[in-house]
Amino acid sequence: MSQRAGSRRGVTIADVARTAGVSLATVSRVMNGRQTVDATLADRVRTAATDLGYAPSPLARGLVNGRTDTVALIVPDLGNPSFHGVLHGLSGAALDDGFRVLVADSREKVSDEPVLARDLRRRADAIVLCSPRSETSVVAGLLEELAPAVVVNRRDLEQDVTNVVNASDHCAELVLEHLHSLGHRRVLYLSGREVSASNAARLDGIAQFRRLHPEMQVEVRFGGTTLADGWGACDAVLAADVTAVMVFNDMTALGLLAALAERGVPVPDRLSVAGVDDVPYAAYSHPPLTTVVTDPSAVGAQAWWRLGLVPQDGRESPHRVDARLVVRRSTGPVPA
Repeated sequence: MSQRAGSRRGVTIADVARTAGVSLATVSRVMNGRQTVDATLADRVRTAATDLGYAPSPLARGLVNGRTDTVALIVPDLGNPSFHGVLHGLSGAALDDGFRVLVADSREKVSDEPVLARDLRRRADAIVLCSPRSETSVVAGLLEELAPAVVVNRRDLEQDVTNVVNASDHCAELVLEHLHSLGHRRVLYLSGREVSASNAARLDGIAQFRRLHPEMQVEVRFGGTTLADGWGACDAVLAADVTAVMVFNDMTALGLLAALAERGVPVPDRLSVAGVDDVPYAAYSHPPLTTVVTDPSAVGAQAWWRLGLVPQDGRESPHRVDARLVVRRSTGPVPA
């Protein structure tokens, strides 16, 4: 038994051709799914391959076909669970169509994005740029240069087949409307990075809301994107003359909640806190975090379908994935 297993590990295309009584070229055409081989011969080849335990090399097949059955994904921070959601949706949809996903993390370094994108595109059949931090002209140039390519969450680019966005601007409006309904009129926004298109969308949403509700004061301070950033922002939050805090994302909000609890500040009795993204931990924080569901998994799936590597059989692929508010116990009425 061990000898047979050992011989199967060394099976080659020549062994299959000899067993099936056909040429190497015929075996190659069958293994690559060509329809030009007689059905009887194709069955003989497949039977011989199965009996011998032969499996074609994916690398060799890629060299012959000019494709890898792989799609690349670049994200700015793999430590952020919202990007895990995009990866989950993209990889699931791609896997359903027989593709795999190759992932790279730019670590929030703008200068690394074009280099990574070009490098990964050489190894894959297409690429998805998730929330890239590069300037608009750079991202637009990459989309053209590296096609098939799709960008996720860049509202500053034309809303065409190459762009899928979540409702980042609507996120801020949803949170502010909720806080306004609870009586809050002085709110602090802990912003994300200046180069983030999602942060720019939040700021646009704040401006739109304030035009409708000029009585609402919204102070903006840099908050960051990580748990540690949220923890570190606690002093600035407590020094601000506000009754509620809207945070760029849930990770930073969770860090802030932990710091407030450490200092004995009751949430929401003293201060309401809300985030964006609905990461898995948000429902289990203390108190559970009010947040906005942006459904990054749906965004990832839409990005795959927009690459157009396989027929979509009538599946709809909208450019924009809507957001909705989830109210939990971290927000409450304005303190008396």
